[in-house]
Amino acid sequence: MQQHQQATTTSSVGTSAAGGRSPIEQGLHADPGRYRVLTGDRPTGRLHLGHYFGTLQNRVRLQYLGVESFILVADYQVLTDRDVAENLDAAVQGLVLDYLAVGIDPARATIFTHSAVTALNQLLLPFLSLVSVAELGRNPTVKDEIAHSRQSSVSGLMFTYPVHQAADILFCKATVVPVGQDQLPHLELTRTIARRFNARYSPRADIFPEPAALLSAAPLLLGTDGGKMSKSRGNAIALADDADETARLIRGARTDSIRRISYDPAARPEVSSLVLLAALCLDRDPHAVAEDIGDGGSGALKTVVTEAVNEFLAPIRARRMDYAQDPGIIRSVLRKGNEHANAVAEATLEEVRKAMKTSY
Repeated sequence: MQQHQQATTTSSVGTSAAGGRSPIEQGLHADPGRYRVLTGDRPTGRLHLGHYFGTLQNRVRLQYLGVESFILVADYQVLTDRDVAENLDAAVQGLVLDYLAVGIDPARATIFTHSAVTALNQLLLPFLSLVSVAELGRNPTVKDEIAHSRQSSVSGLMFTYPVHQAADILFCKATVVPVGQDQLPHLELTRTIARRFNARYSPRADIFPEPAALLSAAPLLLGTDGGKMSKSRGNAIALADDADETARLIRGARTDSIRRISYDPAARPEVSSLVLLAALCLDRDPHAVAEDIGDGGSGALKTVVTEAVNEFLAPIRARRMDYAQDPGIIRSVLRKGNEHANAVAEATLEEVRKAMKTSY
């Protein structure tokens, strides 16, 4: 749920592209109280600048618009492509610290964990009965993730996690889900499950909404090796990295042999990604940033990027360090978030039980 590529708008999709607000964006601004957002991350490593500009910044924006937000720490889904969930407690704590540091306010957003919300996970069983094995097997994201899995064989959780994601979204009756293009098949399956449940068990009054996608217009940032920025590839600048580590990573970033710096993502992807990173941190147009560097070459480019990133991250890092001084704050945030998520999930599960006539 944290990809950040752009896609064409469809009837079920809203996009925040700069070319104009979609109906979803217009609705979020006009009447934010009508909407409920579900988003989240797997605690598999430290969040980085790609996450920030791809999703985290937008989450902060939505919460301040007044949109009710549920932010999932998907600890169960760590097991989708791993034999064991190593160092899970530390990873969850680090994820929540990152959330707080970037400005997600637990008074405005519900931060909760999979493993603490029993009723959410119980929805997985009836939802699985609404989809066929063939439908799960056709999911392109599942096929891709199975192909790139680090395991010799994958578990049933990997095969069924799109349905688990449907439970994540529908337990709180989310109406909007921020996603990337490659996550659209997951959301379409969620919409299918909602539609089929309503038709089968509650035809007179829908229990579940069919959530819409909010596609990010954030540009894709490459990792320092020129590949996709990833927590697991060691090519990302983590929000928690200090200034020296950030400088080291940027010094080692891949560029090209052309001395004059330009912003041309198609022809010069590595250089352009660095230019874009500086521009995002400076809130400037990337073409202007490139023009200012001119014939300074990759050395000057990396200096500009390092200074821009470290200045941008300084207040985030300072807040993170402050929060880290009080380990009880993470437990408090998750306790309150889990309590609220449990209350919402129990209410939804009770509706499901009544509709299925299993409320004994």
